[in-house]
Amino acid sequence: MSGTSNKMLMEGFEWHSSHNHYESLTRLLPLLSHFGVTSLWLPPGCKAMNLDGNGYDIYDLWDLGEFDQQGRRRTKWGDIEQLTSLIKKAAEVQIDIIWDAVLNHKAGAEATEEVWAVEVDEQDRRVEICPPKKIEAWLRFSYPGRQQADTSHSKMQWRAEHFNGTDYEHREHKKAIFKLIDPPGPDTLTPPRGLFQKIRQSAKKRPGATIPSRSTKIAPPRRPGKGWSEDADDLDGNDDFLMFSNIDYTHPEVRRDVLNWGTWMIDSIGVDGFRLDGARHISYSFMREWIGSIGKAQREKTGKEAFVVAEFWTGEVQRITKWLDAVKQPSGGPRVYAFDAPLFYNFANLSDAISKASHPKSTPNRSPLVRPAAIETPDLRTLLRNSLLAARPDQTATLITNHDTQPGQALATPIDSRLKLLFYAFILLRKDGLPCLFWGDLFGTQGPLSESPVGVSREAFNVEGTARRSLLAELMMCRKLFAFGPQQDYWTSPSCIGWTRAGDSSHPGCVVVLSIQPRVVNTIQMQIGKPGERWFDVLGYAPEDVLIDRKGSGLFSAHGPGISVFVRRDSPGADKFPVLLDFGLLDG
Repeated sequence: MSGTSNKMLMEGFEWHSSHNHYESLTRLLPLLSHFGVTSLWLPPGCKAMNLDGNGYDIYDLWDLGEFDQQGRRRTKWGDIEQLTSLIKKAAEVQIDIIWDAVLNHKAGAEATEEVWAVEVDEQDRRVEICPPKKIEAWLRFSYPGRQQADTSHSKMQWRAEHFNGTDYEHREHKKAIFKLIDPPGPDTLTPPRGLFQKIRQSAKKRPGATIPSRSTKIAPPRRPGKGWSEDADDLDGNDDFLMFSNIDYTHPEVRRDVLNWGTWMIDSIGVDGFRLDGARHISYSFMREWIGSIGKAQREKTGKEAFVVAEFWTGEVQRITKWLDAVKQPSGGPRVYAFDAPLFYNFANLSDAISKASHPKSTPNRSPLVRPAAIETPDLRTLLRNSLLAARPDQTATLITNHDTQPGQALATPIDSRLKLLFYAFILLRKDGLPCLFWGDLFGTQGPLSESPVGVSREAFNVEGTARRSLLAELMMCRKLFAFGPQQDYWTSPSCIGWTRAGDSSHPGCVVVLSIQPRVVNTIQMQIGKPGERWFDVLGYAPEDVLIDRKGSGLFSAHGPGISVFVRRDSPGADKFPVLLDFGLLDG
């Protein structure tokens, strides 16, 4: 990560971002740097299967918009030249580039291959539900455009032996989860067809026996030879498979090619780190090796550590910490972060609880993965409960929304827009965790369920009508300018919490008050500063200055539901508020 300032990661896209997005990002980089962004997470820019594919339907790791493949040269986001210009500009404004690495699967094969396979239970991928059979699957990746160009890129062509699963049988036009296996022989394990049902029936016949449910941890016999990775997450029995054609990381050619790709991205393309998509679905041991490899490449090139953040999406914090421990390097190496999905669900549950308290008859619209709220009434003091931020503050990336949780997506999880600002204050202005800002919250989202930017004024501040006050940008500036030094918490009530940041030798401090109680001004007495100092709310919600008394404390307030951020009247940077965001920059 760049420099010595407070770090801030930004997801630089949303699901419906336009086809000239590299150009838009390049144009916006100086503004993002001004707001305090130090690292920019790019969308997955490898060639996708579909023309409009965002890159998660990945076709070729080594094609970043350089070769004529899948019917076009560019990716959805732009071509290699635009990407190169973006990376160069980012270096000029001291923003690190984080690449979205999709390493679990491939899609868009040129041809099918006949392979032995078994269909498995979607709820427990260890359980085979049919005898071994030959299927026809799209597993031949030849990359003709890249091969004809005769570049120094990878020459590897992928075949059936490089995969261990797929989700489509071409001959029967059947969509299911198929585990690829070795050709069955006379000594092959009998497929455990109906195993779960047999165990249930057996238990029913034994007095006092526990009748297993679908969620019961029953380990069926494992077929020897080719199959799922044994060191992926164990949700759904074995969570190696996610979608499309699943990569087999036990194959030495696969390991070598993907390891080489990671070092190439650092050495030749110039990225500074990676976001690991679907980390729980990939062999932990390979991930540990890959992280070590890219870390070595970055140290040799720049003398600094590579940045790695994993999308390990689960509400169970112990699964995330298990993965973090599994990929830890034996001697130093990159500090690996993971996104705090449990904290995200705490935010969502609190939003639901507040909505329910305000409208008792309403039914909160929740993502299927959101766990029930732990409390009956809204309580800000429970936000850190069972979160990664509480368990591993130095390895946590915090977020409020991302491209998967925005409206219309698989994990869509509504959070009240007014509370989003409050939650952003929580992740931006506290000392622990690396905050990740979402493009759609700062600039708005497009698509059929588009949303406006969070915290933007209706009033325009220029003739063109494009410059508006942005409260989210103001919170970003507060992090950049004021959120430094030791932290003291004042979590005094369920509806109102506060904390102080004492500042350091180079930066002033701040006082933050969060309130969720509607139409009420909450106050908290907090120790900060020196007697006689005047502190004011840079966001403008608290109308009067706070005078620090002779004991070194002041009475700070926030009008609920809302935020106040107080700084000393003479703090450097205090005159930079309000903050305007010119949305005309999005269109060039």
